[in-house]
Amino acid sequence: MPHRFHPSILREYDIRGVVGTTLADADAEAVGQTFGALVMRAGGRVVCVGRDGRLSSPALEAALVRGLASVGIEVRRIGCGPSPLLYFATRHLGADGGVMVTGSHNPPDHNGFKLVFGGKPFFGEQIRRLGRVAEAEDVAPALGGKAVETDPRQAYLAHVLQGFRPGRALSVVWDCGNGATGPLVEALAARLPGRHQVLNGAVDGHFPAHHPDPADPANLRQLAAMVAESGADLGLAFDGDGDRLGVVAPGGRLFAGDQLLMLLAEEVLAEAPGALILADVKASQTLFDHVARLGGVAEMCRTGHSLIRSRMAESGARLAGDMSGHIFYGAPSDGVDDALYAALRLLGLVAGWPPGELARRFDALPRLFATPELRLPCPDERKAEVMAALKAALAARGEPRVEIDGVRVSTPDGWWLLRASNTQPALVARCESASAAGLERLKQRLSAELATFGMEL
Repeated sequence: MPHRFHPSILREYDIRGVVGTTLADADAEAVGQTFGALVMRAGGRVVCVGRDGRLSSPALEAALVRGLASVGIEVRRIGCGPSPLLYFATRHLGADGGVMVTGSHNPPDHNGFKLVFGGKPFFGEQIRRLGRVAEAEDVAPALGGKAVETDPRQAYLAHVLQGFRPGRALSVVWDCGNGATGPLVEALAARLPGRHQVLNGAVDGHFPAHHPDPADPANLRQLAAMVAESGADLGLAFDGDGDRLGVVAPGGRLFAGDQLLMLLAEEVLAEAPGALILADVKASQTLFDHVARLGGVAEMCRTGHSLIRSRMAESGARLAGDMSGHIFYGAPSDGVDDALYAALRLLGLVAGWPPGELARRFDALPRLFATPELRLPCPDERKAEVMAALKAALAARGEPRVEIDGVRVSTPDGWWLLRASNTQPALVARCESASAAGLERLKQRLSAELATFGMEL
């Protein structure tokens, strides 16, 4: 029978909702049936399925598998693990598609699905089409569907370890946040030289230690304290499904996503002079300047893991990242956001440096004045209206701006950004300046623009 998804869950990058409110097992089964039908129509047959450690994920995964099998799909179930494991399994097993049941870094009662099809992210219009097909009941049952369990973990660990270059033995603290990375991180730590301590390695959907989102400094306090207590060289933190990386250097130094990308870009550009490196529209201008000084080509791109992965594939970029800690490598990681692989690349760098060099490099980074990412509540139906009106006003005034994702406006004081969130009923704002006074002027300017729409910063 026809299935209508709650309109809020079909997002730009993935499918995501609140369990028991906007997302239920019936939705998972419908995702399986509809995605499976689209795979079959394209000549495919095999889909890999994984899940994270949220309390709702086992039931959603089971319903998803039922839906896939009902339309003739051969399902390869890889069990609980991070999203990068699912991406790897899809490539490694030669599957036609993959679905990851995960709420990523969202609150515990949220969950959803990340999809890949033909080795590429499944997003945007493809997700909207999935919704239309489900509502039109344009899905027919088929024979031959089945589900089998498979374990790609050892092959995945071997792949991730390719990113590590041995050097001096390191002392490392790993914080899994009780997310899906725990068992794999423990296995990796056991294979690496040096001294390793794993925090919150047990997969627990209650997230008892702290919320698994390393982009929020509050979630890194335990890790920073343990780095200080143990005298470790650095600390590494992961989000709930292992596609975001947080880095803590001694002294409580917390690397933002663009600062981490600046470090990793040095290695990539030393290996491939002139390489293309992507960063999202929220990244600091210092990142783009840094890449240019190193002889690389920096490109600003739209925010969102699916959008960045797609641009990676189109452009042949060697490295990409965003402010939330998604890091994407090209070969051999195939342009996916794999925080474990990125962590091993970083450890290889630090192992080649003298003790204390990571902290020194952090201290040498340009010190700018910037707001954090600010989320301003705005109904989904009004976001497009506000952004269109703002763009028209800026164009009429001839103001220097970039419009690849919202508007990023350049002024003598620095820049300010306003864009529509693709995952929440909100507008996202950020400002950056070389001085405190300049930052204040940027905020005042953004506040004035928002006031014309009855909004406050």
